Amino acid sequence: MAGKRVIFLVDMQSFYASVEKAANPSIRDQPVVVAGDPQRRSGVVLAACPIAKSFGVTTAEALWQAEQKCRHLVVVRPRMERYIQVSLQITRIFEAFTDLVEPYSIDEQFLDVTGSLRLFGDPCQLAQTIRERVLQETGVVCRVGIGENKALAKMACDNFAKKRADGIFWLKKEELADTLWKLPIEKLFGVGSRMKRHFHRIGVYQIGQLAALSPALLKRRWGVNGEVLWSTAHGLDDSPVSPRTHDQQKGIGHHMTLPRDYHTEAEIKVVLLELCEEVCRRARSKQLMGDVVSVGCRGADMTAATGFWRQVTLPDPTNDAMTLYQAVCRLFDTYWQHTPVRSVGVNLGRLVSDQVYQLNLFEDNGKKRSLARAMDHIRARFGNDAILRAVSLLAAGQAQERARKIGGHYK
Repeated sequence: MAGKRVIFLVDMQSFYASVEKAANPSIRDQPVVVAGDPQRRSGVVLAACPIAKSFGVTTAEALWQAEQKCRHLVVVRPRMERYIQVSLQITRIFEAFTDLVEPYSIDEQFLDVTGSLRLFGDPCQLAQTIRERVLQETGVVCRVGIGENKALAKMACDNFAKKRADGIFWLKKEELADTLWKLPIEKLFGVGSRMKRHFHRIGVYQIGQLAALSPALLKRRWGVNGEVLWSTAHGLDDSPVSPRTHDQQKGIGHHMTLPRDYHTEAEIKVVLLELCEEVCRRARSKQLMGDVVSVGCRGADMTAATGFWRQVTLPDPTNDAMTLYQAVCRLFDTYWQHTPVRSVGVNLGRLVSDQVYQLNLFEDNGKKRSLARAMDHIRARFGNDAILRAVSLLAAGQAQERARKIGGHYK
């Protein structure tokens, strides 16, 4: 153990569904899924409890498919505000054991417990203590992957801990030949469906086969990514567990799937303006502005590769909605092929502090900033739909609907 780190990856089992079951004991022994609204193209299973999964229900499948598999399925609409609260509560539990806690997603967090073992016992004992406390205080079952780095901890959780009754597995580097290397190549952290096909074409079907290849060969074929995957297969990862990993934001964006196909420029631009308002509001809340503007859309025809994603650099950084909107419209007018649109997105990148900005002899930027701050204050106090642009009241507008949601789902 000397000199080695001990890292946990703690994953919450069927997180959204577990939170709902803890809040409503009457559905504890029933097949439960958390799913969006099928009337607004969000009828997708976001989480399925183990009972629902036993009927073949899977995450990310259409709700109607899940209901065909399990006729007595209990469907609960998502409450993102509540899930965020529980996730933060779980973070506070972890922080009672170590100050090195890094959220990886809403239901997964890394913990560096190297310095905590003298107080709380060996890694498996500590993992069990954490599992019991999370269950007692939140009603959520968690699984713990243990390794000497983040990559090993993640793969320990995903490939082994989730399948064990005790929910704990320690993936040791010296035992990889008997554990990780026997798994299919797609079980390696960082290998998606496309990379899986690439590996199959060269005869690599197991992680051990990848580990046996030359890293130089992999680098020549797939660049840095090939070398990284070889390192991951050998359990190598030097990245620290950092509570501030997500503090340095590179861009602020907002993307949404539309409730129906939008066909006209006028109705698409209503949503683009709303997205610009939201992106700039979030930028101002962080005292940031940016000068790289991106806009994209996806076509309604899922069988054809329609749509685009393009960017342009502004003369000066901004967090003004109308300045952003004008740039977005120029990009959209240039690249849109006048085909129906299913989803749209706007991003503001290359962020800098908004405390220093370029003065303009021809525009009163100070007045714009004061007006924007006043609107932000009203929205913060009374809700995002307390003050809207008139176009948001048209049939194409989505701002009022979005105001009732967090992360695309109802609060």
